[in-house]
Amino acid sequence: MQTHFIVYAILALLLSLTVAYLQYYFRLKNKIKPTPILFVLKSLSLFLLLLLLINLKINETETTDIKPTLSLLVDNSNSISFFKESNNLQAFINELENNNELKTKFYFKKFSFGNSLKVIDTLSFKDTQTNISNAIIGINELQKNKISPIILLTDGNQTIGQDYEFVSSKQPIYPVVFGDTTKYTDAKIAQLNVNKYSYIKNKFPVEIILNFEGNESVSTQLNIFSEGKSVFRKNVDFSGTKKSATVIANLTSNKEGLHFYTASISKIVNEKNIRNNTKSFSVEVIDEQTKVLVITSVLHPDLGALKKSIESNKQRSVEIYNVDDFKGQLNDYQLTILYQPNNKFDKIIAQINQENSNCFFISGVNTDWNFINEKQLGFRKNTINQTENYSAIFNDRFLTFLQEDIGFDNYPPLKDKFGEINISREHQTLIFQNINGVRTQQPLLSTLEVNNQKSAILLGEGIWKWRAASFLNTNSFEDFDNFLGNLIQYLASNKKRDRLEVNTESLYPANSTINISAFYTDKNYQFDARAFLEISITNSETKEVLKIPFSLVNNSYQTEIENLPSGDYSYQVSVSGQNINKYGRFKITDYQIEEQFTNANIEKLQKLADKTGGKLFYKNKSDELTKELLENETFYTVQKSSIKEQNLIDWKWILGLIIILFTSEWFIRKYYGKI
Repeated sequence: MQTHFIVYAILALLLSLTVAYLQYYFRLKNKIKPTPILFVLKSLSLFLLLLLLINLKINETETTDIKPTLSLLVDNSNSISFFKESNNLQAFINELENNNELKTKFYFKKFSFGNSLKVIDTLSFKDTQTNISNAIIGINELQKNKISPIILLTDGNQTIGQDYEFVSSKQPIYPVVFGDTTKYTDAKIAQLNVNKYSYIKNKFPVEIILNFEGNESVSTQLNIFSEGKSVFRKNVDFSGTKKSATVIANLTSNKEGLHFYTASISKIVNEKNIRNNTKSFSVEVIDEQTKVLVITSVLHPDLGALKKSIESNKQRSVEIYNVDDFKGQLNDYQLTILYQPNNKFDKIIAQINQENSNCFFISGVNTDWNFINEKQLGFRKNTINQTENYSAIFNDRFLTFLQEDIGFDNYPPLKDKFGEINISREHQTLIFQNINGVRTQQPLLSTLEVNNQKSAILLGEGIWKWRAASFLNTNSFEDFDNFLGNLIQYLASNKKRDRLEVNTESLYPANSTINISAFYTDKNYQFDARAFLEISITNSETKEVLKIPFSLVNNSYQTEIENLPSGDYSYQVSVSGQNINKYGRFKITDYQIEEQFTNANIEKLQKLADKTGGKLFYKNKSDELTKELLENETFYTVQKSSIKEQNLIDWKWILGLIIILFTSEWFIRKYYGKI
């Protein structure tokens, strides 16, 4: 209680006593017998009434006991059912939950992981991937600043994500091993590397890495099949000292189109798991390569980033020339990129305009805008002799081609000369400018298309930072490379734009969810959200047809397909009421990554337990785990005190008491005829 409230309370008491004294004792000659009672009633009622008017505040201390949280992290992937551990794992969870001593000491929180981390609803053991590292990081984030040991119920076999052995965890982790712990002799295809594209009549390499577990000497045969015929065969030997082998097969591209292949090794003696002996892959054979020319006036890290990103698609090649050194012909290339052009680009720009060639214009601090403005390229920029940093704002209404937001708003800013850009031709803006936190409608990246000539402008240097930021955010350059690939594909194509475009993969693993997206425009090439799109999927063997409608999601049509059996499929995407169709095919393989393991990964789980201060247990040692948790004194209950401030006016019983006191005083005075 604060000091000034105490002073007010004392003054209120003195005032109450004074008023009662003046009323019942001061110069009062005829005192009645209950005068002292009336004095007390008056003093007390007035005092309480004044306290309510003062609104006295009282601090109350509340104490709360916070028990440590026991986080159960349960592997919900298909590998648990593959090892036939589903019932054992569920029984283990029930045994922990039904332990009264554990329930007294801990709060229980249950989570499942596989493709992603989730709060447990039901366990299906059908997730097609296992990401242990993501689950550990997620639990540490959820239980930050808490005492929360983690019980990890898993076989320890991870298929995606960073290596969980090196993940930092502030909480101790107690792995419980499920799965076969016996070591079996096994040969498997550990990895297969191949380019997605090849050129007709060319050879393309296929790198196959084989691993062996065992101590005896064995021989196996590697075969690659296409359309049921063997196109490559090689014998491979393993022993206790030779645990791996790398085989490179050079196959020939004889026919244009999409081709499926299967690599397989024969079963060795006493091999238990043969599901990891086979792997499928696909190669699209094309008849030409997209050649991209980059002409520059300066040396800059952007040039290397552009080359690496564009050539991440083996269907494309990039040649970089200084503007003073280029002596070739533009018509030898499908696309020309002009990097920070100046007056030395005069003949090149004239040739682009004359031949109606597609181009990609990238400006920067060394761009000569006075020269560019004279060339009447459909855009001009009135600049001053000052540079500015331009951050990105993604435009989800961009319609030229299908592009998702890959986090452009969080990418580092690009640098260019300061000024207002004016585009006089028909254009679409993919990214707008953000200047020092001010969102503008000025373009940062736009596409232009006039008379079948396609062009794009990027108003800023430093795109190499975008590629680096993409890697830091996702541990991969894939998002950025796909974005730039979409732009290059649009600019390098001279074909008339299709009103219907479909995005799908050519190869899917078994039991995976198949995501297919489509982009449909009207006759003016504006996105049409009124259409009804449907996909018809035909199994090539059974001829069974499945028809599924698309759903409208933002500026695209999307659908998800699940539970398709393994096999070859063809599809047709059609637009209702229009004679517009797209055709393609894909294959669902028998390959299931969760069934590639022969036993539980005890070694990694042991290292994880040692690193985080936990202990490793086996599924039949639940009593030992319970004892460890109960006896560990670092898992203690925290007593938390909080001060709660209450207003006296909120205590309604005081108001009731005041009414009773005033009423009693009135009745006594009435009884003795003092009213």
